[in-house]
Amino acid sequence: METLVLLAAAFGAGILNTVAGGGTFLTFPALVFIGLPPVMANATSAVAVFPGYLGGVLGFREELGGFERGKLFRLVWITLVGGLVGSGLLLVSSNDVFSVLVPFLLLAATLVFLFGERLRQWAAARSRGVPAEGALGLFAVSLYGGYFNGGLGIVLLALFSLWGMMDLNRMNALKSGLSFLLSSISVAVFASAGLVAWPQAVVMMMAATAGGYAGAPLARALPKPVIRGFIALVGFGMSGIFFWRMISQS
Repeated sequence: METLVLLAAAFGAGILNTVAGGGTFLTFPALVFIGLPPVMANATSAVAVFPGYLGGVLGFREELGGFERGKLFRLVWITLVGGLVGSGLLLVSSNDVFSVLVPFLLLAATLVFLFGERLRQWAAARSRGVPAEGALGLFAVSLYGGYFNGGLGIVLLALFSLWGMMDLNRMNALKSGLSFLLSSISVAVFASAGLVAWPQAVVMMMAATAGGYAGAPLARALPKPVIRGFIALVGFGMSGIFFWRMISQS
């Protein structure tokens, strides 16, 4: 039964990530549901969805090649340092503390997903006068991504808009590349610390990959409002469940 829950959640997460994002809303709660401690569930969830980022990097390799190497190298290092710090914070977080933070993190990620395009447009409208490629903003976003990466891609796109970037393909290319690097360092930290439940992670990685492939035709067929509404419903639902768990256990 546990295996079926993980397979279904990871397959659904693969579909969601291909269609619009939000796979964490399924993988993390499923791992908590089968009994993993919240910190380990978060680390294992990060490993489960990790392969999907590589596909994005390969798909946008031409756009990534168009960035100036010096600037790209600087962004890479800021991302890796921020991801390392965020992952380290998760290592020292107790399950009790993380359990209190989880519903707020899920709710924040849901709101970012739901209003992500408006956030990006708001950031683009206020990009004038903002220093290009600000280190502090990228470090903060990377720190969040290393700790809990729900909605990471949307926040990155908003940050790039603040930098004055306009070409969405270049923005998505940079988002995919930095997300892959950030996830790589997070996975390495979690694995070295023994936080990853590998049997569950491997099962979910395979199912998420299959779901990602299956999600492509759905992305073409379903109207965007339907997709966004469903993911928002899942996000708010999972947030409510974890708020209830937090209150009932207090």
